[in-house]
Amino acid sequence: MRNIVLFFFILCIMTDVYASNSSASSQVKQTTILVNGISCDLEQGLLKVEFVTPDIVRVQYTRGNAFPGNGTDVCVSRASDNPVRVSCTKDSDYYLLKSDSLIVRVNLSTASITYLDHDGGLLLQEEQCVPIENTSKYRIHFKWQPSEALYGWGSHMENYMNLRGKELYLCQHNLKAMVPVINSTAGYGLLFDAGCAMVFKDNSEGSFVELEAAKQVDSYFMKGKTMDAVVANYRLLTGNSPMMPLYLFGYIQSKERYISSDDLINTLKEYRQRRIPIDMIVQDWNYWPEGQWGNMSMNPTFYPDKKKLADEIHSLHAKLMISIWPNATNCPQYEDFKKKGLLLGETPVYDAFNPSARKLYWSYAKKAFFDNGFDAWWCDSSEPLDADWTFMKEGYGFDSHKQRWELNTNLLDSVLGAERSQLYSLYHAMGIYENQRSTNEDKRVVNLTRSGYAGQQRYSTITWNGDTRASWQSFAQMIPAGLNFMATGCPYWTIDIGAFFTRKGPQWFWKGDYNKGVADMGYRELYTRMFQYGAFLPMFRSHGSDTPREVWRFGKPGDPFYDSLIEMINMRYRLLPYIYSLAGKVHRENYTMTRALAFDFAKDVQVADLKDEFMFGQALLVAPVTTPMYYSVDSHPLEKVDKTRRVYLPDGADWIDFWTGEKYKGGQWIVSEAPINKIPLLVRQGSIIPMGPVMQYTSEKTDADWEIRVYPGANSSFTVYEDEGDNYNYEKGKSSSFEIVWNDKNNTLIISDRKGEYPGMPVSRKLRFVKVNEKSGIGVKESIEGKVVEYKGKYLKIKI
Repeated sequence: MRNIVLFFFILCIMTDVYASNSSASSQVKQTTILVNGISCDLEQGLLKVEFVTPDIVRVQYTRGNAFPGNGTDVCVSRASDNPVRVSCTKDSDYYLLKSDSLIVRVNLSTASITYLDHDGGLLLQEEQCVPIENTSKYRIHFKWQPSEALYGWGSHMENYMNLRGKELYLCQHNLKAMVPVINSTAGYGLLFDAGCAMVFKDNSEGSFVELEAAKQVDSYFMKGKTMDAVVANYRLLTGNSPMMPLYLFGYIQSKERYISSDDLINTLKEYRQRRIPIDMIVQDWNYWPEGQWGNMSMNPTFYPDKKKLADEIHSLHAKLMISIWPNATNCPQYEDFKKKGLLLGETPVYDAFNPSARKLYWSYAKKAFFDNGFDAWWCDSSEPLDADWTFMKEGYGFDSHKQRWELNTNLLDSVLGAERSQLYSLYHAMGIYENQRSTNEDKRVVNLTRSGYAGQQRYSTITWNGDTRASWQSFAQMIPAGLNFMATGCPYWTIDIGAFFTRKGPQWFWKGDYNKGVADMGYRELYTRMFQYGAFLPMFRSHGSDTPREVWRFGKPGDPFYDSLIEMINMRYRLLPYIYSLAGKVHRENYTMTRALAFDFAKDVQVADLKDEFMFGQALLVAPVTTPMYYSVDSHPLEKVDKTRRVYLPDGADWIDFWTGEKYKGGQWIVSEAPINKIPLLVRQGSIIPMGPVMQYTSEKTDADWEIRVYPGANSSFTVYEDEGDNYNYEKGKSSSFEIVWNDKNNTLIISDRKGEYPGMPVSRKLRFVKVNEKSGIGVKESIEGKVVEYKGKYLKIKI
């Protein structure tokens, strides 16, 4: 007992000394008043606090005598000739900096910073920013408010939603995509502009963010009344998210792997013959000549004519995505990069930080694929190295988070340099985007990639969550991982529907529960539930190893799993007017399409840590089923399992069941029917959802009649967005939009004049307006009731 008391006595002394020394070294000696902030000389180091906008504050701190910068290219360049003017006042203890939106208080004794709203309400308190002696580490201590929830940091398969009380080890890895951004329900966000590994802790060890190797601290405080407003400020700093092409929002079929041109074409033909909608098929790895990993050259034995392959796929009204890797071996491509000194150290990975290397890499991709008509990129292994994929130490597994971070950080530090070890994907994406844009403006860049970083959204990337395993536990973890990733301001994220590894293998990561693959009814059930979830992600894509993934592998017409998959594909295509309008909102209004409930219901504390529900746009509440109801492994039937799940309906709205039209009050739990052909789906009362017909591909019926569903109960509006679908003319104003406004009391809809135009725009469109109730406008099928009008781009007022 005396030893324990002595330990805590010593610990308290050490803590006091540490705090005292930190405070002493952070005392402000001299201050220079700037137009937009202050610059402070400290006892040890420098501090600069500058307003970027009235809502955004940049904080820089260094232990040295000059700010060296971290050189990340995370933020876009900003004009500095018209800085934000702020007032600056001083009392005995503080400097107060005020914009018309925000107050920043700098403590003269500790250099700590407090952020307040314009009325003096507390937003965030930064207690200390401390350099760790004899290292290049910095630790920034925060005092979070008791009731606030935190989201962000990217995609990590660790089953966390609200990050309060958690610890995260942040790096790039096959199963981790790091984005150094926090989004808080307290009305702000934080961006840490550094390229190193990081640690986030909010537990008994303290509440801090640690930068593992930075030349300086360079962070941004982003005030936002809502989480959407925080995202808008994040994209103001790091770049807007471009419009994705229309085809990206259709169904995408992939697997590991199609083995020839004929395999790709015949699979696509089968979809067309069965009249199952599809927009893109994907060629995974190992298409290259034998032994030439990563070589951007297709084995002519199996892929004799690349242009003919792309042309045939296009003739079937589909697109082709190709997997490309950053490392080529045993081939002329590797020798070319090596000879020109454009590889990273002794590895075969090309140096994406070097503009010449990015240009050379693009030249190979262009010659092999882009010039032959290939449409989209799958930039696999963009970490670009994983330390533990061959690590087999006993006890190591999915939950070895700290050890995984240590292994991968050490490897990436040694090859890329510690200060930029997490940035490879950002520069890799930059090279693809900028070089394709300079080559051709007629085809929008699509880059599916395994890693992410702040700013990467401006390069038209979609991140997926890596090589996951097929289990119900893993599936449940995917939902909060994706919601946290998209809460950072990077709007496009997806999964391998069905998970990548289906079987159990010898490695720690190859731990799927279904050795029989699609022959196991238990796997068919898991796949179907993941498929239902995937239909409400920005990118709807099936992929994986060990077992086939095409829809007909899961049964035949009339079988419950098969029929459920078909219904979800049909629903996705029916929702295309809604989904593409959301994509327009992402680009034009800095929106987030698939969103944590806290985006819309931050005041409802019940939603803060809900891991298995989310909003898809402003209308749809999605509640995936993440437990088995029909079969366990090896097709063993489950008995006495209710085909229902509990769903929480957020306070702040009332709700209508999408499938039945039944109405519910918000702020309560309900039991929702969840048979295998239905995912629990609720619609916010007052929503307007435009729906089109089921199509075989997204551009099949550009002038088709639409059904406009109105879910009564509140006033609302929805903006419909359209453009050509696959070029950059929208950047030149070639797009159109119109607003639909619902007056609930008067049962009246107003359709505004159309704004804008684009080549090929339908001059008129028939719209069927359906006021949803328990008999009309429910489920996926088109309604036969409702009022039909022909919209020709002019103002209409309709009573329904």
